Amino acid sequence: MSTRPVLLVAAAALIDAEDRILIAQRPEGKQLAGLWEFPGGKLEPGEGPEAALVRELKEELGITVALADLVAHSFASHAYENFHLLMPLFTCRRWQGTPMALEHAALAWVTPAEMAAFPMPPADEPLVLALRDRL
Repeated sequence: MSTRPVLLVAAAALIDAEDRILIAQRPEGKQLAGLWEFPGGKLEPGEGPEAALVRELKEELGITVALADLVAHSFASHAYENFHLLMPLFTCRRWQGTPMALEHAALAWVTPAEMAAFPMPPADEPLVLALRDRL
């Protein structure tokens, strides 16, 4: 039986008109720095995953997303050394504003097939496969 705390994180696959997905590079100084991930973040106490994503996407990318534009897609469950990550992934095809790297080292728009060339945290890898199968 594991004694690791469970960390709830919500992530978004922002999909543009060309079916490319936005991924973000983790900045220096953060755990897993340099790896690419789906934008999102930790849920605050009492906050649902969709509300957390609306907040996080504003903070991280400077965009505004409506709750109705977030569609549940899949989820990841991964045991890291010090915690167990549970991460629902939502797709989003509509937002206001242009995504900017406000908290990341870089952003990239990539096709699902191109994502294999970008090193990602272990928890994100099954989400990439799920996106590739459905887009």
